[in-house]
Amino acid sequence: MATASVGTLLATAGFVGALGILIKYVGMVELIAGYDPDRVTDEEGLAEFVGTNVLYVAALTLLVAVVEATAPDRADPVWIAFVAGVGLLTIRMIRGARRYEIDE
Repeated sequence: MATASVGTLLATAGFVGALGILIKYVGMVELIAGYDPDRVTDEEGLAEFVGTNVLYVAALTLLVAVVEATAPDRADPVWIAFVAGVGLLTIRMIRGARRYEIDE
């Protein structure tokens, strides 16, 4: 079971990391949910901010995969930290992305 979990986590980390790279380094802001080109004032800043935070989520996912592979009996606290970390990063992305939009 742990091997399947680790494989899934690695694939997820790779996918999320690829999204982060596309957003941050390629500038594909269209991948951001709720992106409205008419409201965004700084596409480069938005891509940098959201892309970086998406890469943080990928890194957290990779960390969980490493812990699951090396010490599966000690993974519960890491999962709790993962859920909290992803939740906080999500809030940060939602609130922080507003800096790059015009006010209505």
